[in-house]
Amino acid sequence: MNQAVGRVAVVTGAARGIGQAIAVRLAEDGLAVAALDLDGAAAKATAERIIAAGGRASGIEADIADPDAVAAAIDIVNTELGLPAVLVNNAGVTRDNLLFKMTIEDWETVMGVHLRGAFLMTRAVQKYMVDAGWGRIVNLSSVSALGNRGQANYAAAKAGLQGFTRTLAIELGRFGITANAVAPGFIATDMTRATAERVGVPFDDYAAAAAERIPVGRPGRPEDIAHVVSFFASEGAGFVSGQIVYAAGGPSN
Repeated sequence: MNQAVGRVAVVTGAARGIGQAIAVRLAEDGLAVAALDLDGAAAKATAERIIAAGGRASGIEADIADPDAVAAAIDIVNTELGLPAVLVNNAGVTRDNLLFKMTIEDWETVMGVHLRGAFLMTRAVQKYMVDAGWGRIVNLSSVSALGNRGQANYAAAKAGLQGFTRTLAIELGRFGITANAVAPGFIATDMTRATAERVGVPFDDYAAAAAERIPVGRPGRPEDIAHVVSFFASEGAGFVSGQIVYAAGGPSN
């Protein structure tokens, strides 16, 4: 039996897109899921979808860059679902611009959600995992970690998450906790639609152009990423830690 079944997973940025797909998949795997998002109503909608399918879930509004909000959210998780055993740091934002146009606010907003948020969330839940002697941490990086025009802030944050992941694996492995990261390529989401809009290209054309560069010949879907996270969160992944998987339809690194 998969010992992850019945445990509690916390997924940030779970209101839509990749985060929602991950939350739904982990619930299908038998985990109770806390869906966290700055958009509280949408987080609750994700939870309601899981509950309607027979799962256990709670939708929680939280600003993961705020330590007090993180602490309050984890208290709710503990009360409504139980102690967290799986954490998926998925929440993310973009504030794309060329370096000479990028503002300090653009930089700090992206760093705050991706790096500060992942740090605060991980620090808040790791003690429960250590006490239990079992835990799974999955961070969402990106192929942009390899560099991408107009995304100096996003690329730096996603590369930072890879170093964060490897360090967590080293520090927490002795406690039965693994840490891994998924680096998606082009995935059809609201975020990539916003990028297409920013560069003034219809999304269908933008996605078709991306597909031409992807060896498998299609854009990714949120569910493609959820499948990888499902493995990392499983009992069977206990000997896999500190790894970065580029889920991009072909080799990226």
